[in-house]
Amino acid sequence: MSEPVSETIAVGAPPAVVFAILADPRQHARIDGSGSVGSVIAAPPRLTAKGQTFTVRMKLFGVPYLIRNRVVEFEQDRRIAWRHFTANRWRYELAPGPDGGTTVTETFDPTKANTLTDAVVTWARFPERNREGITATLARLKAAAEADAGGV
Repeated sequence: MSEPVSETIAVGAPPAVVFAILADPRQHARIDGSGSVGSVIAAPPRLTAKGQTFTVRMKLFGVPYLIRNRVVEFEQDRRIAWRHFTANRWRYELAPGPDGGTTVTETFDPTKANTLTDAVVTWARFPERNREGITATLARLKAAAEADAGGV
């Protein structure tokens, strides 16, 4: 079974500002560092609870597709995670940081996936690819949240 992949960054914006970006699927392309997230097809204006869904245009290995995600973890301004049909989870955990900022940890969590999905994840080198994407996404999230907060 593949192991979770996580990275953490300090953001100079309050948790509410960071969470507002994560809870708005229309902003996911703005912060995506993997180059795979496109426009939103269907989503509520803001994710507010477990069970909500959103559909996004994606592109992987040059192949476009649509993916429907379901929110599986939700704690306002602290944690949000979603998954799609493979059961892999994308999780963001926020903690108050120094000077009113936020410590953000993003995790790709494949531990709930079935054996076939896990084999594909391993074969396609998703843990390594996702670490690179997570690092770039966190940098973009930091820039976006700090801009939205007005340089707090």
